[in-house]
Amino acid sequence: MMDVILEDDRWAAVGLEALCEPAGREALAVTGRAPEGFEIALMGCDDARIATLNKDFRGKAAATNVLSWPASETPPMQGSPMGAELGDIAIAYETCLREAAEKGISVQDHVTHLVIHGILHLLGYDHISDGDAEEMEALEIKALAKLGISNPY
Repeated sequence: MMDVILEDDRWAAVGLEALCEPAGREALAVTGRAPEGFEIALMGCDDARIATLNKDFRGKAAATNVLSWPASETPPMQGSPMGAELGDIAIAYETCLREAAEKGISVQDHVTHLVIHGILHLLGYDHISDGDAEEMEALEIKALAKLGISNPY
């Protein structure tokens, strides 16, 4: 399901690999998709690396918490068989630690939320408009609750 690449070894102490599978299953389940038969590549990197990726792909020369790149312009439909590859996600170590500390939550809970967030982007969800943001946040809250994690909003 998830191919996790730890470009920054500090992610091992957070347990990034162990957090990804349950987050992925719940992100797919809340969108009506079966949690098997798909692949996601997730890279645990540092702020410098994600800032470069953010500049290269979004024209924003700054670190961010998570980025995602869908494998296809057309996300799989609910109830349809999953394709082999959903896409790629990158998540930044320093930004995640800082945000978790600012929110007073565990790094693991915050990272789980961001993995779910990134997967929803791979599935075509977005938060550009208020309505889209509300829909995406509701799915995140539902997936997190199934994992015993409180509403982050």
